[in-house]
Amino acid sequence: MAVLEKIRVQMGIFITVLIAIALLSFIIDPNTLQSALSMFSSKNDVGEMNGQDITYMEYSKKLEYLTNLQQALTGTSSLDEQAQEAVAQGTWQAFMKELVYMPAMNKAGINLGNEEIFDMAQGREISNILLNDAIFRGEDGSFDRSRFATFVQNAAADPDGIVGQYWVFLQENMATDRIFSKYSSLLQKSNIITPVELRRNMEENNLTANVRFVLVPVSFARDSSITVSAQEIEKYYQDHKHLYKQAATRDIEYVVFPIEPSLKDLNDAQDDIEKVYTEFTTTDNLRQFLARNSDKPLDTYYYKPGELTSVSAVLDSFAFNAAIKDVLPVYKDGNLFRAARIASIKQLPDSVYVNHILIQRTSMVEANKVADSLLNVLAAAPQRFEELAAEFSADKNPNVGPGEIGWFVQKAFIPGMESVFEAPLNKPYLIETQYGVHIAKVTRRTEPQKKVQLAVLVKEAVAGKETYQTIYSQANTLATGSKDIQSFNEVAASNNWHPVPASGVAQSAKMISGYENMRELVRWAFDAKQGDVSQVISVENKYFFVAAVSGIHEEGVPTLAEKRAEIESLITIEKKMDKIYNQVKEELTAYNTLESWAEATQKTISTQNGLAFASTQQTDPKFAGAVTGAPDNTLCGPVKGEIGVYVFQVDERVDGAYYTEQDARQLATYMSNIQVQMVPSVLQQNAGVKDNRAKFF
Repeated sequence: MAVLEKIRVQMGIFITVLIAIALLSFIIDPNTLQSALSMFSSKNDVGEMNGQDITYMEYSKKLEYLTNLQQALTGTSSLDEQAQEAVAQGTWQAFMKELVYMPAMNKAGINLGNEEIFDMAQGREISNILLNDAIFRGEDGSFDRSRFATFVQNAAADPDGIVGQYWVFLQENMATDRIFSKYSSLLQKSNIITPVELRRNMEENNLTANVRFVLVPVSFARDSSITVSAQEIEKYYQDHKHLYKQAATRDIEYVVFPIEPSLKDLNDAQDDIEKVYTEFTTTDNLRQFLARNSDKPLDTYYYKPGELTSVSAVLDSFAFNAAIKDVLPVYKDGNLFRAARIASIKQLPDSVYVNHILIQRTSMVEANKVADSLLNVLAAAPQRFEELAAEFSADKNPNVGPGEIGWFVQKAFIPGMESVFEAPLNKPYLIETQYGVHIAKVTRRTEPQKKVQLAVLVKEAVAGKETYQTIYSQANTLATGSKDIQSFNEVAASNNWHPVPASGVAQSAKMISGYENMRELVRWAFDAKQGDVSQVISVENKYFFVAAVSGIHEEGVPTLAEKRAEIESLITIEKKMDKIYNQVKEELTAYNTLESWAEATQKTISTQNGLAFASTQQTDPKFAGAVTGAPDNTLCGPVKGEIGVYVFQVDERVDGAYYTEQDARQLATYMSNIQVQMVPSVLQQNAGVKDNRAKFF
């Protein structure tokens, strides 16, 4: 029970319809039935990996298992949205591990030996999975082998219980993590830079050119002089189809109706806070008062100057310019009404260094008896603290001295040990926490300074029933009055509502234009037809949305009609580039120098020093390549670049020799690491991973 409770306290986030269609076999031809089943199955697959379908039932079963595990670990009956998303991603990754990653690792001949498995759990190379797990950390935050050993013992005693299940979960993830680490290491070590590559890399960075040039931008050619035929567009489309593959997306237009309090709601909230304000100024029990009358409970934190500015500059100014029991009158901050009162003023340090002796027994009574005895020993012989900690403390961290916990700050300390910030130096005393009885001793602290505990009475104005209905009625007017996107825009315009476009909305999108939790609207958009208008969609009781589908883009290659405008623009630019190139080429036949041509054609000469072949991030790469291979002191060009046509002359080559062999090797290592980071996506691509979860979740 102690282990389970510890998991619940410290654990972070880790990680079905059945149709009885078999009855139809009595009345349907088997071949027809098989075809129907295949069609039904494909439509209800959550995804596909390496040619294997992941059914809705398979996914839901694993999702339910991990959800139940997470709920048990955290001691909650339900998960918030963030936790649900984490579990959902963990579920998908579990399938990815089984069907994509592990087959690739096995194919590469990578596995784990028994000695490695033991070493990950109990040896010198403890797995990061365990090191990063909060339940195995000591009170100083480091990995505690004794806690881990206790956990394993409890898991072995109850393999089907929550601790046992979690241990299985951890072992699976430890193995996956280590195997993938070995796979990554294999790829990194196989990525070798040869002497030729090394020399070329150094030359590309060290050998620079000082160059004068003229750039004739592609925009200089008039569009009216360029024509693009339908045949040219068709040919370009056919030649470049493979570049246009796309995921399924939708273009929508939407109007958002924020559910905000009305003037009446604001006045009601102000009235509510003013009714209890007088009692707030005089009550002797602020904790109970705020629990009954405020939207937020008493904050027991002691603030220093400046820390309250993130909440309210008004509160910060008041807190450090007032005396005990002084009261700040009600003031408005957005939709909030606040009043404040100085609850306490103390001289407190920012941090304290704490030592302790942790006594754990079968009962707190027994633990207190032992602690009292040790406290009496320390009263007579305070120098024996470390000795007694080494002998009696349940907290035995090999990384620090006996009894040391370390520095505590207000925002991070063991619950129940708040008193250490006011404790006298080097005087042991008793504290009870969830871990047992502590003989605590503060040995060091930062300089105490004035800190304030502020009691804040808060009332938030929220949209009342009448306001809610009014806003909903407005949204419903748009939804019911719009038969298609044209009427949608007409109704919106007549009411001075402004539709907002959102293009390229993915099926898995959870956010649209900064608005979160938009799954319902996204699912509607993918089920709707071109021009359809939604009903009123409520999001978190904060907004009403009404949307219309303005564009549908299916997965695969878009149609020529969808890409026509883009292709026409690209061909136009190509033709403009050719026109400029031919014009400049003809002009240059009459000139021998850059200056004479530039003067005759009224062009401006620019200068760039230190241009290297590797400088393509700052320079047009085609221009950089041309400069690298050009002769010195010679009029060169024209050269087609990314943005126009170049004419140039290299005046000088400089061998800087500042880019060393070590730099080249570091770059190679960097590129190797990037390649390793791309491995998961490459494996997924090769496995033909299809994620259809957005259709169901």
